[in-house]
Amino acid sequence: MQTHTPLILICDHRGAGLSERMAGLETAGLRVLITRSLRESRRAAALERPGLVVIDPLVEGGAAETSGILEALPKGHVPLLLVADHERLDPALETIQQYDGAPADILHRRASGQEARLRIQRLLDDSRREADMDRLRQAAFYDERTGLLRPRAFHERLLQHLSAALRHHHELSFVLIDLDKFGQINKRHDHVVGDRVIAKVGEAIRHALRAEDVPGRLGGDEFAIVLPYTKKLDAAHVVVRLADRIRAVTGRVDGVPEDVVVSASIGFESYDPGEQISPETLRARAETALREAKRLGGDRGVYYRSLARRGS
Repeated sequence: MQTHTPLILICDHRGAGLSERMAGLETAGLRVLITRSLRESRRAAALERPGLVVIDPLVEGGAAETSGILEALPKGHVPLLLVADHERLDPALETIQQYDGAPADILHRRASGQEARLRIQRLLDDSRREADMDRLRQAAFYDERTGLLRPRAFHERLLQHLSAALRHHHELSFVLIDLDKFGQINKRHDHVVGDRVIAKVGEAIRHALRAEDVPGRLGGDEFAIVLPYTKKLDAAHVVVRLADRIRAVTGRVDGVPEDVVVSASIGFESYDPGEQISPETLRARAETALREAKRLGGDRGVYYRSLARRGS
């Protein structure tokens, strides 16, 4: 049976009695692995995935040793307990102040085994609380089905990016997506199938975008994207790519004996430097373009300003 008890990696590089003082950790129900050199510690960090690292470095402060071990961790930052002499705390303080990750603390080299266990337990508790807060923040900001931003969080990001575009005079584009005939998918099959389609569309949208683009799920089968630093021609290329990726979702869905056809209508608008435009106007224009895409039969993108040129 797999255990969820965190592994405590004890990097006893100095060999000054740290291992002996940590002997009581296992009797307290924790798993312990002791290493004696930086090379051995890096290997253990990479392979064993520890939940907390204790380092008694050869050099006071142990900045290089600490960095070398933590960089080897496959899952990123973990709680750190750094051993230091009581009379020479400054180097250790500098090291943990530069540790922009999980909770960190200093253990005096002459501290008792009981104090070491208490500090380790406190770091583990702090790490669990931070993980719980991260999960709560994730749930508050991101839609659980698609991984895209929820409406309020998306609107905040839109405000930020549009404000920056207005202030610094750089381009920006805004995209609205609505799936075609999605209601028929739910009627023909059931909402479980519809939810699976939504999840696949969310994945398709994420894979069609750059790291700096901001996608959100506004509700139901409606999505929106902010494209920072993006001119209208570049936005048009993104829209084509989005339509292709969403169309490629078409196919078998678990529990359905036939292909589920998926496509989207897309409306988009761009901001040109020098204009004065509000988020509401930007979205209203994209919605107008989206309605035109629907009117034309869907499975296409429409640029708002092309409507004005056509006299619509």
